[in-house]
Amino acid sequence: MSFQAYLDTIKKKTGKGPEELKQLADQKGFSENGLLKPDVKAGQIVSWLKEEFELGHGHSMAVYALLKGLKE
Repeated sequence: MSFQAYLDTIKKKTGKGPEELKQLADQKGFSENGLLKPDVKAGQIVSWLKEEFELGHGHSMAVYALLKGLKE
């Protein structure tokens, strides 16, 4: 599955696109200006997205990569 396919599926499931997810992560204190804070671990993002949006591990890791700045 391509990165874009992950983002498309996340949007369908949550109604949130990349920019909205970045804003939510900022509000939750995981990131600042859409970029992950250095002390935040992948497991924290996975737990948050599983709890709040029922996303699986792979989709949550796509959001983590987005917040980490590894993917756009």
